[in-house]
This record gives sequence, C-alpha cells and structure tokens, in this order.
Amino acid sequence: MNDVTTLLEQVLNLPEHDRAEIANRLLESLDPEAQRDVDQAWAEEIERRCAAVDAGTLATCDWKDVRARIERDIFGR
Repeated sequence: MNDVTTLLEQVLNLPEHDRAEIANRLLESLDPEAQRDVDQAWAEEIERRCAAVDAGTLATCDWKDVRARIERDIFGR
C-alpha cells in the first residue's frame, strides 16, 4: 500500500465532520483565489436574498416542509 492509500483509508474512518473539514481544506489548498471568489459570490447571494425577504419579494418556506421535500427528493423517503 502506498502512502496516499494508507492516508485515505485513515481519513475515511474519521467522523463525518472531520472528513468535511479535511475536504474543505484540501479544496482550498488547490486554488485559494477561487475559494475567495466563491466566498464573495455567496456573500453577495446572501445579501440579495435577505434584501428580497425584507422587501417581501421572496417567499420563505417552513423548515418542516423543506425537510419533507429533501427527504422525499433526495433520500426517497
């Protein structure tokens, strides 16, 4: 087994939140400038959506309904 395979096996045995943190840091290490662009785009989208909610031009959904839709569409429950 090579070092990458061994490391991957160890990482895959970590809890989900640790794996997510590692994945995030690896992605950031590939192109930190791209991550800044993504962060900026999300910040702008959040501001746009908040303004739309405040203006009453964006409908919101109840979490119970959203969760049911996610479970149905993604998890088939």
